[in-house]
Amino acid sequence: MEQTLWSDSNHGRFTMRIESEYWTRTLELEAWMNRPEHTLIRIHAPKKEAGIGSLRIGDAMWNYLPKVDRTIKIPPSMMLQPWMGSNFSNDDLVKESSFVEDYTHELVETDDSGEVPVYRVVSTPRPDASVVWSRLEFNVREDSIPVSLAYYDERDQIVKRMTYEQIETMDGRRIPTRWTMVDADNPESRTVITIDSIEFDLPIDEEVFSLRRLRNPQ
Repeated sequence: MEQTLWSDSNHGRFTMRIESEYWTRTLELEAWMNRPEHTLIRIHAPKKEAGIGSLRIGDAMWNYLPKVDRTIKIPPSMMLQPWMGSNFSNDDLVKESSFVEDYTHELVETDDSGEVPVYRVVSTPRPDASVVWSRLEFNVREDSIPVSLAYYDERDQIVKRMTYEQIETMDGRRIPTRWTMVDADNPESRTVITIDSIEFDLPIDEEVFSLRRLRNPQ
C-alpha cells in the first residue's frame, strides 16, 4: 500500500482543508519524499502561512517558521501532535513510522461483494517498533489501492479513521486522490487532503532535504 501511494520517491502539490464545527481553513502544500528517510513539506498559501515548512531526515524532524525566522526541532514525544491544527499528526505527514517495517500483518477477512475484492488486514506493532498505536486496521483492494485505515490506542479504542476516495490515474499510476481523516469522538472535526498533481520515481537532489533548504526555499 505504501508503495502504491508513495513509490520510492515523489513530488506533488496538495490542497489540505481543515474543518471543525466552527471554522474551515485551506492550505496549499508542496511536498517532496525520498523514502524511507526524507520528507519535506512546504506551505505556499494562504499568504500568512506561506513559507512554513516541515523536514524529516531519518528519525529527526524540524519545523521552520519564517515570520520569526526560527527552526524548531520536534521531539519524538510530539510526533503524534496535530500538524498545523489538522487531524493529521506530524508522523502522518512526514511518515517517520512505516506500515511495512514497524508492523506485522494478518489477513482477517475478504469482501468479494464489489467489483474488486477488498481485504481487511489487522496490523500490530513489532516488539522493537517505536509506535504508539496498539493496532491498525486496513481495508485494501486487491490491486493494492487502500480504502480505509483505522487507528486504535492502547485501550483498543478507535482514535481516528482515514478514508481514501476518488481513484484517478496520475503519472501513470492509479491512486486515491482524496484522503479524509476524521476523529472518532468528533465526526465534525476532519481534514481532507486532495492530490492536485504528483510525480513518482523521479531523482530528487539530497540538498532538497536539508536545513538550509528548509530555511531558504529558493
